[in-house]
Amino acid sequence: MKKITLTYPDDFELAVHLTPEELDAQIRLMAALKMFELGKVSSGKAALLAGIPRTEFLEMCGRYRVSVFNYTPEELEAELQTDLQSLKRIE
Repeated sequence: MKKITLTYPDDFELAVHLTPEELDAQIRLMAALKMFELGKVSSGKAALLAGIPRTEFLEMCGRYRVSVFNYTPEELEAELQTDLQSLKRIE
């Protein structure tokens, strides 16, 4: 794996009330969430970046209000219409 170095003020950990390890984990998670939200990486790759299992990453998406569904409004409408038609055939 490659490594990125981040420089921050000496009192930053104190300001955010995190240990260096917690800060590292939080920054990795935030980067992973944003990259996933922007469609740059899959949820699996984002989980690897965050250093957590994919299931936990998906839970974090919910906690931080990052949608796991990548539908445009038009795609969602088409999907819903297809589902409604399928339900009508079942009835």
